[in-house]
Amino acid sequence: MYDVTTAISRGQRDYQEDSVVADFNLGNPFGFAVLADGMGGHAAGDVASKIVVTEVFSELKFQFGEPEALEKDIATVLQDVARSANDCINAHVEKNPGHEGMGATLVAPVLFDRRLYWISIGDSPLYLFRKGVLTQLNEDHSMAPQIDVMVKTGQIDEETARNHPDRNCLTSVLMGDRIPKIDCRVDPTKLQAGDILVVASDGVQFLTDRQIQTTINRNKRKSSSQIAEALLGAVHKLKDPDQDNISLTVVKIT
Repeated sequence: MYDVTTAISRGQRDYQEDSVVADFNLGNPFGFAVLADGMGGHAAGDVASKIVVTEVFSELKFQFGEPEALEKDIATVLQDVARSANDCINAHVEKNPGHEGMGATLVAPVLFDRRLYWISIGDSPLYLFRKGVLTQLNEDHSMAPQIDVMVKTGQIDEETARNHPDRNCLTSVLMGDRIPKIDCRVDPTKLQAGDILVVASDGVQFLTDRQIQTTINRNKRKSSSQIAEALLGAVHKLKDPDQDNISLTVVKIT
């Protein structure tokens, strides 16, 4: 039912601040992935992303012991585990004041027999590729959407928007404090055979949405691992000296 692969690359950074994990057992109609993009510099960002992924993964793994009951309360469970991860970051910073300011994004899609739920905090995208078209499902909790509105209203041009210094400023993130925005839908997105999900850190967005769509379209009949390899290859081909960490999970619905 699911063909799943995770992949990760350091990009041009000196260290890796992304963490990603997926849990899809062969033949099981249930599964989930967890991805976090850390911030706060070497060590702190790495620790933050690992705290978030570990906390969310372990709790969801435990809850999946009763998947039917979990789906009935999935929105509440996802918000609770996100807040728990946020509390863990706060506890870590209290014990390690040198890590103050660290944080991480979170995106965690959960599937129940082609019914997709998710929780998302920050700017790590969750994409759906269906019939040749790429759509970002989750909210972007950064300044990018507001800057893109300025392009549509003619206030700035596309080149200025693409290189705007505030474009990647986050409007919500797990930092141990109040979480300003949480994207967590109560109603599921219905998936179809042939759909492809891509859960990623924003490092993949050094590619435009059109480039991501084209890359997936060229490889849509291949395995999830080959699609992941193609996406990483397309990013590396850019040879951008500022390339951020890249992490992703590709899920093919079969």
